[in-house]
Amino acid sequence: MSNTTATTQQLGDLSATTLLRFATAGSVDDGKSTLVGRLLHDSKSVLTDQLEAVERVSASRGADAPDLALLTDGLRAEREQGITIDVAYRYFATARRRFILADTPGHVQYTRNMVTGASTADLAVVLVDARNGVIEQTRRHAAVAALLRVPHVVLAVNKMDLVAYEERVFAEIAEEFTAYAGELGVPEITAIPISALAGDNVVEPSAHMDWYGGPTVLEHLETVPVSHDLTSCHARLPVQYVIRPQTAEHPDYRGYAGQIAAGTFRVGEPVTVLPSGRTSKIAGIDLLGKAVDVAWTPQSITLLLEDDIDISRGDLIVPSGDTPPTSQDIEATVCHVADTPLNVGQRVLLKHTTRTVKAIVKEIPSRLTLDDLSQHPEPGRLVANDIGRVKVRTAEPLALDSYADSRRTGSFLLIDPADGTTLAAGMAGEAFATAAEETVPADDEGWDF
Repeated sequence: MSNTTATTQQLGDLSATTLLRFATAGSVDDGKSTLVGRLLHDSKSVLTDQLEAVERVSASRGADAPDLALLTDGLRAEREQGITIDVAYRYFATARRRFILADTPGHVQYTRNMVTGASTADLAVVLVDARNGVIEQTRRHAAVAALLRVPHVVLAVNKMDLVAYEERVFAEIAEEFTAYAGELGVPEITAIPISALAGDNVVEPSAHMDWYGGPTVLEHLETVPVSHDLTSCHARLPVQYVIRPQTAEHPDYRGYAGQIAAGTFRVGEPVTVLPSGRTSKIAGIDLLGKAVDVAWTPQSITLLLEDDIDISRGDLIVPSGDTPPTSQDIEATVCHVADTPLNVGQRVLLKHTTRTVKAIVKEIPSRLTLDDLSQHPEPGRLVANDIGRVKVRTAEPLALDSYADSRRTGSFLLIDPADGTTLAAGMAGEAFATAAEETVPADDEGWDF
């Protein structure tokens, strides 16, 4: 078999495997980057020149063995300080599955980066130093994973070699974390004792922990059930662009282009355009320049309707029998990601799918206390890395699903209108228990909706 034929066959085999998106999280020096480096190295997913570069840098620092954390810590500041600052994305594959990995930072001030990395993840690996156990940052990462509805969480109890591979240490940490994450509503938790530095239970089973009979990290990643079938979800098409060629060949063509966020659309199906509420039927669907009868997420398509309706970027096309509620009053849980605080009465922009509208933060009912999952009522503001409830009034009606039903159309961003800085990532609907609702006086300085 020629090299070209072999490569083509390998690519074909990989295209047939499933894709798992996962993120790593943990406190400072818990060994996230070392774990990722070990995964890449031991699964033979590292190019020769990459490994040689790591070996050179490690040798220049007087290390006896390659520092595998350097495979993901790519920024100069990260390598100099020995920490992860930005989200590092890595793509690799085994014979059983393809992976997109987001290695997120551990410092408290970079918790916002975990929100970015985990927002599209099917699984989160939360690392804990066996010597320190569950700490506040561990609880924060568990809360973020729960809020983002990450369906699978792996607790990787790292540095077991530094606690003599004691089963008791692992069991106590696993019990504490499982109880805490369970209260948050995390649906599935798998605890694995590892040593990323020594390679125990990362890719190969450990010879030092015969008391553990579960999977290695890679084995679990390869076999955890993952469903990307969003075709049965509520069908949603955020309009990104209106196509009107107005040429001799297409004098009356009017199409509404966008990427299907969820569900399936079919020719002849009655649809409703939100927030206007106008209705029509799908006259045609164009996909990659060809007419099709049906399209599904995440395809990018152009819809043609039977009626001429005033539709523009930011509108949402949905099946007439399955419309989300539209409202100017939004209550949601947010992760505050900016250095500047979010205050009651603050004017913001709210970006939902392809639509951006003016809004006012009318109330901040509560802030989550991570130690005991209690709610601190009426904090007045949220600061960097806080998780809390907000009530927002928008200038125009928005059609939001509950985040529990749709991660795509149930999420939004709050943006500073002055400089475009992202302030907070929001998830519509219920997440944790909220404080009693109170009325906030109307703002009469120009953004009162």
